[in-house]
Amino acid sequence: MLNSSRLARFAALTAVIAFPLSLAACGSETAAPATGTSASAAPSSAASSPSMSESPSMSESASASSGSEDKPFGAACSAVPKSGKGSFDGMSSDPVATAASNNPLLTTLVTAVKAAGLVDTLNNAENITVFAPVDDAFKEMDQATLKAALADKKTLTSVLTGHVVSGRLTPSDLAGEHQSLNKDAKITVTGSGESFKVNGKATVLCGNVQTSNATVYIIDQVLLPKS
Repeated sequence: MLNSSRLARFAALTAVIAFPLSLAACGSETAAPATGTSASAAPSSAASSPSMSESPSMSESASASSGSEDKPFGAACSAVPKSGKGSFDGMSSDPVATAASNNPLLTTLVTAVKAAGLVDTLNNAENITVFAPVDDAFKEMDQATLKAALADKKTLTSVLTGHVVSGRLTPSDLAGEHQSLNKDAKITVTGSGESFKVNGKATVLCGNVQTSNATVYIIDQVLLPKS
């Protein structure tokens, strides 16, 4: 009887000790998946992180690309006044002949436009592109020829309308052959980016200048009809 009683007490004691141990084992098995879940969630968060960081840079790149089509370019743009009516902002609010009259780079061209009686024609035109010779371009011409042209309205009109194209040409549209308002003259532009040649000779010094009704490309030569 004594042996049986001791065996029973030993069995009971073993059960009491074994029960907490089994709970601890269960607890550690439950904790392991929780830790595993946390580890698997971390890569998911890390994977989404790069796409979040790439997104702004992609949109900034797209914005920069489209922005380049809206801004003037070229070495001579630095000579345009920073403020006032002759600045880029000032010119953008006026029609093209008026805008040119306020720009110190284009005084001779404005004189020629007035002599040809084309101020209203250019100011009232809708969506045109003007290849505008800078003052030095006229200085490089034979001055006797220039003086005679300024006194001959028909010739002057023919030359000046040969510098104007229907439609507003963006830099990406610029290269190619374009019919000028002078039906006998076409304008051929070669190049890309910020480097363009007009009719194989003239260089765009400051391009993509906006007025209220025109896009202007300031060039270093007068486009004369082929003789």
